[in-house]
Amino acid sequence: MRCITQFAQFTKWLGVISSISVLTVGAVEARDWSVIKDSGKMVVATEGAFYPFNFFEGPKLTGFEVELAEAVVKQLGLTLEWRVVSFDAQLASIRQDRFDFAIASHGYTEDRAKAVDFANPHYCTGGQIAAQKDGPLTIAALKDKTVGVQIGTSYMDNAKKIPGLKELKTYKADPEAFSALKAKKTDAWISDKWLIKSTLEKNADSGVVAGEQVFVEKVSMILRKNNKELMDQLNRGLAEVIKNGTYQALSQKYFKTDIGCRS
Repeated sequence: MRCITQFAQFTKWLGVISSISVLTVGAVEARDWSVIKDSGKMVVATEGAFYPFNFFEGPKLTGFEVELAEAVVKQLGLTLEWRVVSFDAQLASIRQDRFDFAIASHGYTEDRAKAVDFANPHYCTGGQIAAQKDGPLTIAALKDKTVGVQIGTSYMDNAKKIPGLKELKTYKADPEAFSALKAKKTDAWISDKWLIKSTLEKNADSGVVAGEQVFVEKVSMILRKNNKELMDQLNRGLAEVIKNGTYQALSQKYFKTDIGCRS
């Protein structure tokens, strides 16, 4: 999702969002599959700041999840309208029926499942530590260290469980957390292992390397609770793009490997 470098780039895409009306959050009525199908359009939310899953290349929203959602919706015979919503606001927004579903790397948790429903997983991943080469690269080494995470994420929730941390610093988005680590304002950063892999490949001179994996998780599209027909259609569309090879092509494009769940 766009080349992650400095926080200035993060603020730049915020300016882009404000200038594109179709990407601003606006209320829509809660919609069942029959209503969506009759309208011919699916309204979908993402974050736009989670490289390489959903991000901006100039004014264009793109990334693995963006292209995957577009393929799924196309498979269902519909057009797609994007909304960009900060990650920490998405669960509340979906309960307010501001869009039909969200695809923004939501790992399944029991707490989240109380608020929204999860479609079948579209990739498997886990939280991973990143730090300077001589920094804390294992869970044990994080004792008495300062760790940066994105607020409202499963990475934050799991980092809170690590014993002996000196401080847990939260950031609005991962580019900020990565910038803080490079500036040595934190000792380590915990985030999605695929995001860390892609970030470090694009910032090979940063001195930051990947460390131990903290936990594993399955990631899914989320939607309003008890909207079973829409859930079934999203699962059908995802199964079709996996079957026809679109999923594998996108996975190779962004990660050079298949990030799908094996079970």
